[in-house]
Amino acid sequence: MKILLPPSETKRPGGSGSPLDLRGLALPVLDDERTAVVDALVRLAEDEDASRRVLKLSERQLEDIEHNRMLRTAPTMPAVDRYTGVLFDALDARTLQPASRRWLGAHVWIHSAPFGPVSALDRIPAYRLAAGTSLPGVPALRRHWAEATTAAIAAERPDFVLDLRSEAYVALGPIPAAVPSAYVRVVTDDGEASRALNHFNKKSKGELVRAIAEDRPRVRSLRGLNDWAARRGIALRQTKIAGVIELVVRG
Repeated sequence: MKILLPPSETKRPGGSGSPLDLRGLALPVLDDERTAVVDALVRLAEDEDASRRVLKLSERQLEDIEHNRMLRTAPTMPAVDRYTGVLFDALDARTLQPASRRWLGAHVWIHSAPFGPVSALDRIPAYRLAAGTSLPGVPALRRHWAEATTAAIAAERPDFVLDLRSEAYVALGPIPAAVPSAYVRVVTDDGEASRALNHFNKKSKGELVRAIAEDRPRVRSLRGLNDWAARRGIALRQTKIAGVIELVVRG
């Protein structure tokens, strides 16, 4: 099984790892796409006014321009530790046992805008770029990433993909039709859907991934995921939409 997570706008600064090695990231066939976006971000960072406009930065976010300028030389840290915010706070990967962290590295991709999907333990620098940003010199990110990312996932031939991304990041790399997958929506126990990107939604997804990492089940299908969830006391249910399941949590 592979799990796809969205990134977070907020990120932990610093790091102790060597500078970014694009060829060392998961899905190395995406090297050309990654290089194009990284180069465009570094160029954009040379113009503060343009960076503020394109990235929609406030006065308090101007340090992100420097992060982008230093993309190729800044220290790195594992992606799952780099991202902060509700989902990643709930996952709390730093407190997992070593075997569970290794499991994250083997089974979890975090889908970033500049690098595409990366392994949870791939080392990345701090950066600023959202899925909907239009970078000078690069096609709209959806056009730039979608076909290449879908092909890269297909080439990996995962048995099953659990998709926890937001719709904006799904658009940057839809799961291939030939790959069995399930897209997760979070709902309350009274059936009310959790609004996309809100605190409730993100926290529930982070807790789900932590539980899977703690147990490290051998899941190769949706049925296998459902069997594990039932044993764990986690409520998953099929919807009327093919490929979409609901994670049911207390409201």
